[in-house]
Amino acid sequence: MEADAALRNRILAMVPQQRPFRFISEIRELDDDHIVGVHRFNEDEYFYQGHFPGFPVTPGVILIETMAQTGVVAFGIYLQMMQKKVATPLDGDMIALFAFADGVEFNDVVLPGELVTVFAKKSYFRGNQLKSECTMTRQDGAPICSGLLTGRAVPREKLAF
Repeated sequence: MEADAALRNRILAMVPQQRPFRFISEIRELDDDHIVGVHRFNEDEYFYQGHFPGFPVTPGVILIETMAQTGVVAFGIYLQMMQKKVATPLDGDMIALFAFADGVEFNDVVLPGELVTVFAKKSYFRGNQLKSECTMTRQDGAPICSGLLTGRAVPREKLAF
């Protein structure tokens, strides 16, 4: 069953990444099998200053992070909520982490000001681990990049240094 707008907005609000490292602006579709999110890369993003001065392009690692924030973090929060039937899937002791990218291929670059759409389809979800087949496209549907991304929820104490 498709999640309604209120639930999609609630999931988006739970994504822990914030500006200037938030690369998901809206969740357009969401159900137990897939998620669709969008993000516009503003022309004043901090990374454009040094990434090919005179010809700014969005770094590939940022594109992977964009896919992960939609296809692993937001999607994982939703799936945990549905599995556990709770309003907040990650309690104060847990944090959602992007863990692995496999077979990521880039077809094109993303320029400042572009709107991208991330499509993610659940490949595997069990316990605290999610694998999603992710694809990023332009507004016209042209592919930008794709790959299999994995994430999991881990106790904060395991991240303490």
